[in-house]
Order: sequence, then structure tokens, then C-alpha cells
Amino acid sequence: MREAAVSRKTKETSVEVSVNLDGAGVYDVSTGIGFLDHMLEQLSRHSLIDLRVRAEGDLHIDFHHTTEDVGIAVGQAVDEALGDRRGITRFGSAYVPMDETLSRVALDISSRPYLIWRVVFSRPKLGEMDTELFKEWFQAFAQAAGITLHVENLYGDNNHHIVESCYKALARSLRAAVAIDARAADQVPSTKGTLGAAG
Repeated sequence: MREAAVSRKTKETSVEVSVNLDGAGVYDVSTGIGFLDHMLEQLSRHSLIDLRVRAEGDLHIDFHHTTEDVGIAVGQAVDEALGDRRGITRFGSAYVPMDETLSRVALDISSRPYLIWRVVFSRPKLGEMDTELFKEWFQAFAQAAGITLHVENLYGDNNHHIVESCYKALARSLRAAVAIDARAADQVPSTKGTLGAAG
């Protein structure tokens, strides 16, 4: 079982995350931010990655530090659970529709983090959460997990649908990319033989 647990503590937040990449999409999430909890639950359910998150942060200031640090901790846990990446499919992509909305995610578990974010919101908040913080979460996650991540909303009107389709597309892409390739289960999927900074 490819599992990892991460604890991240700063003066601003305290975050504990555990993941099981070979899970069943079981989640137990509490960040103090209702909409973020909802998105992380979608991520777990549709990736089949078991996810437990406990976060306490300076929400009396705003949601920025907690959102970013949860992204970092989830990314770190995924990175640790992947180990040397041996046997993984490595690449994944997904189109996810949600009513009038369609979003696309493509990713490479490359150990070369990069985010392309082509998502525009027409409202400043969803619930109590600033919509600008979703990019911060995806950036933090990609950086900590060592993933090249492209996220694009192709069209849509409802902001809730837009962001939820992005998380679900990330989930389905991760599900494909972390899966073990039965034809190359003992190999690191790179011609260089490693998935490090130059993989």
C-alpha cells in the first residue's frame, strides 16, 4: 500500500494529512472552510485516494493561509506516497462536465512542478471562500507534489460548477496517473531512469 502522513505546523496553521493512493476514495476532511472541505471530498472520492485532513488556521484573518497550507500538505503526502514513482502510469488527463460547465485537466507526475491555470470566475466568493484562493490551492498542491498541472475551464456559467469540475478533473487525472502500469510495474517511467529534477 502506498501511504503517507504529513504534519505541517507554522505560526499561521496546523495541518495533518494522510493519504492512501491505493484506497477506495474514503475521506475524512475538516479544514474549517466548508467549501474547501467539499472540494477535497470530491478529490478523494473521484481519485479513489483515501484522504484524511485536519487543519486549524488563522481563519479570523482570512482563508488564504489555511487553503495554501492544506494544498502544500496534501501535495507533500501524495509525493511521499509515490516514492520513486516506480511503475506508475505517470500521465493523466480528464474532461469533466457538470451541467453547463466543462473543464479539462492534464498532468504529469514529473517531479517538475508547474501550474497552468486558465480558470475565470465571475464572482469573488463561493460561500465564504474567495474564488482567487482556488488557484492558490492548485499551485501549492502542484508545487509540493512535484506535478506539472494544466487546469482549464473550457466554458461554464455557474462558479460552483466551474471549480467543482476542476477538482473532479484533477481527481480523475490523478487516478489514471498514479495507477500502476502492469506492463512496466518495475520501471520508473522515464528514459532517464529517474523522475527527479531532470526526469
